[in-house]
Amino acid sequence: MNDEIWNAIIHNDSSYDGSFFYGVMTTGIFCRPSCKSKNPNKEHVKIFRTAEQALAEKFRPCKRCRPDGQRMPDQEWVAQISEFIERHYPEQLTLQVLADSLHASPYHLQRTFKRVRGMTPAEYVQRIRLEAAKERLAQTDQAVTDIAASVGIPNAGHFATVFQKKTGLSPTDYRMAAATKPQERRDGYGKR
Repeated sequence: MNDEIWNAIIHNDSSYDGSFFYGVMTTGIFCRPSCKSKNPNKEHVKIFRTAEQALAEKFRPCKRCRPDGQRMPDQEWVAQISEFIERHYPEQLTLQVLADSLHASPYHLQRTFKRVRGMTPAEYVQRIRLEAAKERLAQTDQAVTDIAASVGIPNAGHFATVFQKKTGLSPTDYRMAAATKPQERRDGYGKR
């Protein structure tokens, strides 16, 4: 990539639209040069001459600038947001981080996600984190503070409060209850 192309990307230069597209390898999304999304890191950018080339390499079109000229169905987009959350839940995932990563406005992302999923992205992040914590509490002897940090909630006190509010048990009580349940065999049939 030469300086002219990089400058077109970082300055959102619409005069280059149609002459190339750029993909961001860390997100798997491709854009027009004029896209108003957050500027990518230069080392994560791949240049394509056509949208078809980007699609052929499994890059998804940006929801904001629609480089393929088509609008992605909301359900498909929300599935992509959900998948992103499921892969990145231990990280700090604010609405702005999600919007920047998925090339959308925070307002549009929040509204669409809630309409399709019935919950906000923040509620979904919390749900995924708690499911991961429950699994670790039941299957490991890892300290509760370490589990909290590993699922993206570094404040152990806050983690314990949220966990108890959502499950009805403290993390320690949940671990003890899980340890006393009969273990299910790998084929899915429990002891009767």
